Amino acid sequence: MEKVVIIGSGCAGWTAALYTARADLKPLVLTGKQPGGLLTTTSIVENFPGFPEGVDGYELMTRMQKQAERFGARASFGLVEAVDFSKQPFGLTVDGEKVEAETVIIATGASHKHLDVPGEDLLETKGVTYCATCDGALPVFRNQPLVVVGGGDSACEEALYLTRFGSVVHLVHRRDSLRASKIMQERVHAHTKIQPVWDSAVTEILDVKQDKVTGVRLKNLKTNAESTLDAAGLFVAIGHEPNTCLFKGVIDMDKDGYIIPKKGTATNVPGVFVAGDCSDRVYRQAVTAAGMGCAAAIEAERYLADREH
Repeated sequence: MEKVVIIGSGCAGWTAALYTARADLKPLVLTGKQPGGLLTTTSIVENFPGFPEGVDGYELMTRMQKQAERFGARASFGLVEAVDFSKQPFGLTVDGEKVEAETVIIATGASHKHLDVPGEDLLETKGVTYCATCDGALPVFRNQPLVVVGGGDSACEEALYLTRFGSVVHLVHRRDSLRASKIMQERVHAHTKIQPVWDSAVTEILDVKQDKVTGVRLKNLKTNAESTLDAAGLFVAIGHEPNTCLFKGVIDMDKDGYIIPKKGTATNVPGVFVAGDCSDRVYRQAVTAAGMGCAAAIEAERYLADREH
């Protein structure tokens, strides 16, 4: 039986692993289907303390994993299919196998939101993508007009990254101004390859008949005017949704599925703790996720110590 099982392997998960490993609890980290979390899809992280020149997201997560493993954390690339938090020890089904744990730290993070418009699902991987740093350099996008949807930091970062490859990058946003941080807004407005498309929403992705993205259909939200924009690729960057479906009906959540801590990082189930973007709808930063992972680890350690006494 495991003393600590950590579900998720992003900043929160590996920080929790580091702290519980240094407490000699030998945590088991279940990485899920995206080891390292969403940060592995980020080309450069400029706001994580200790890296004045910035750091590649994948490299940062690899370093975190190695640091935690140095103290005894163990990684398993299994996917959690079900949990039973109704009794101690807790039960988890991981790729069909049973795992028992005295404590669990939920650090499942969040996933990209979809537009839910015609053509999106059928053209995914055929020009529709949710990660510019993963796919932007593909030959199909080079020297072609591209579209990014969104107005936050992620969308701005995607647009800036794509200027290396596309002939022009149209940044489509529902409002008349970006909601990204000031520095990101300045970079976007200063770049000659980025053309904002304000007050607009994508209503359809073209062209399913050709089995590839050829453009998008737009609707101006103020005038209701419709138009078409030629593009070889659509990059969706409209935010995230928490990966918490597994815990519905068991762990307290808000209406959008974000886990609500009861006190600190403790959930409504004693012995189950939460950290990172699956419970943070306000900050959603790598450094805050890491801080929450640290807190969850300390609380899990104290919970186990109290049980022993």
